[in-house]
Amino acid sequence: MRKLYWIFLIPPLLSGCFPVVATGVGAGALMAADRRTSGAYIDDESIELKASNRISEEFKDSVHVNVTSYNRSVLLTGEVPSEAAKTRVEQIARSVENVRSITDELGIMQNSSFGSRSNDILITTKIKGQFLSSKTVPANVVKVVTERGVVYLLGIVSHKEGEDAAQMASTTDGVKKVVKLFEYTD
Repeated sequence: MRKLYWIFLIPPLLSGCFPVVATGVGAGALMAADRRTSGAYIDDESIELKASNRISEEFKDSVHVNVTSYNRSVLLTGEVPSEAAKTRVEQIARSVENVRSITDELGIMQNSSFGSRSNDILITTKIKGQFLSSKTVPANVVKVVTERGVVYLLGIVSHKEGEDAAQMASTTDGVKKVVKLFEYTD
């Protein structure tokens, strides 16, 4: 009878491990479906975290900067108050190890409003939804970033996939412009 009690105690003790295991499995599944190497995927996560933290440490709330890294190429979007701040943010991002290139799309203006950012999230969600229902654009290989109605598309794609993705994005309500930052496989 005593051994049976241990059987009932084990699941609660292990339940704390489930989120860790599930997260590891989820990240592995995302990496497996991605066209980047696992090293590039991990580097991209590290680049985004390090650059964002360094920018935040230096500028606090005086800037709104999004750092997106795809295959070690960094896209900077958001708003900064001056040309000097824009230059400094780019320098910070460029100083992060493993950064291959920078595309600086920062606007020199006041930080965007909550409403503007919410609209950008809605646009991104609509585009990703179109990719999911599409037979021509693999949703898991195209990263979508929207800032002030401008859509940036990143990924490792064929020319056809890239053109299809850009076409879908450009016909989405609220999109002002589409910028393709793809690496092509063909």
